[in-house]
Amino acid sequence: MDYDLTHVDSDGSVHMVDVTEKPSTQRRAIFQTTVQLSAKTFQLLQEKALAKGDVLTTAKIAGIQAAKKTSHLIPMCHPIFIDHIDIQFRLDKTQGVVIIEAESRTSAQTGVEMEALVAAQVAAMTIYDMCKAVQRDIVITACHLIHKSGGKSGTYEFQRSDDG
Repeated sequence: MDYDLTHVDSDGSVHMVDVTEKPSTQRRAIFQTTVQLSAKTFQLLQEKALAKGDVLTTAKIAGIQAAKKTSHLIPMCHPIFIDHIDIQFRLDKTQGVVIIEAESRTSAQTGVEMEALVAAQVAAMTIYDMCKAVQRDIVITACHLIHKSGGKSGTYEFQRSDDG
């Protein structure tokens, strides 16, 4: 596939994409990431027995706050009005993982993928921070876009390939 780099001029300088002429459309993005915990840490998290408090509530708040600050963190990201941001957690006791899904929505001239990505990653980092006193080898992994809709490029749904 042939892709043009949207943030690089023909002379190689970086710039923020001009979205002045783009129409505002309903846009939605969902990112997912996974936090691998030991059985002991997973149990403490489930029981809300970690010394720093309620891990998942704190991680949700941190992710929401982070989504709202995305344009401050990612240099070429447009500041946008976020209509909705939510973070959901699924606990898989058999694998000892917390699966995080962050969803963002807006009606804007540009998408909300970066806001969902930042929300998912900051939620994962917050889980790490709150659990690190009992476990240092926590693994944050498998971060990827699950869904994107709205805008010129249309809808994207993640489909796991046969090789991975």
